[in-house]
Amino acid sequence: MEKVKIIVIVGPTASGKSALAWELAQKYNGEIISADSRQVYRGLDIGTGKEKFPQHLIDVVDPSQDYNVSHFVRDAKKAIEEIHAMGKLPIIVGGTGFWIDALIFGYELPEVQPDRDLRRELEKQSAAELFEQLQKLDPFRAKHIDKHNKRRLIRAIEVAHSGAVFPSQPPPYGKGEEKVGNIFWIGIKIPKEELDHRIEKRLNEWFARGLIEEAKKIKNVERFGLAYTAIGKFLKGEIDEPTMRAEALKSIKQYAKRQMTWFKRNKNIQWITSPSDFSL
Repeated sequence: MEKVKIIVIVGPTASGKSALAWELAQKYNGEIISADSRQVYRGLDIGTGKEKFPQHLIDVVDPSQDYNVSHFVRDAKKAIEEIHAMGKLPIIVGGTGFWIDALIFGYELPEVQPDRDLRRELEKQSAAELFEQLQKLDPFRAKHIDKHNKRRLIRAIEVAHSGAVFPSQPPPYGKGEEKVGNIFWIGIKIPKEELDHRIEKRLNEWFARGLIEEAKKIKNVERFGLAYTAIGKFLKGEIDEPTMRAEALKSIKQYAKRQMTWFKRNKNIQWITSPSDFSL
């Protein structure tokens, strides 16, 4: 796999990563591997921005099942090998920076089995309480995690309680650090005002397409973070609809900011503002 040419497309939510990936897949005979920690779940379609074109690692498991970074690295490596064997170009696209870095930079990930008793206890706590607990147990993970996503918070606390740790600091990006393939990094960077406008426009479109109805079908939907957290609170009668919409928008904008903070550390990324800015 070290000799495999791979394109990796990153950037904040709503920046146009998927559209660029599809364009490059058609241009360079490629196949797309999704690196999105929510799109792996079946039924989370509208609120994760799933596209209609073919992708690997979309709709992998049911929302009730566990799927973490270790699963992603395993499955992504398999997909890369299969795509390369067909003589095609693997194109990894997504906004889950930790998953992408774990794959490309070969993180040594802890093998921690689910602790059902601990999970039952943690499920009783709010996301805010879980986040506060994680800050004490693993400050680095807390700094880069979606603090509204109970599923991720519980998993991070579970790992911390086991005595195992995820990498305690970002990789020292530089020549020779990449462990998987010959990587061509592309990042899409959109001016903040334009990105905020895109996020709001897309969220309104999601609501119009039935995002609330989608959320009703998912048990404990608030565990999946971002707009789903606000909608979960709305469905429980904890907040009214205007508040829900405002909270959903705020959470996605905050997520986009965290994504850019993560990706900006990687000096290997070629930042572009439109597909025409990149050539292989």
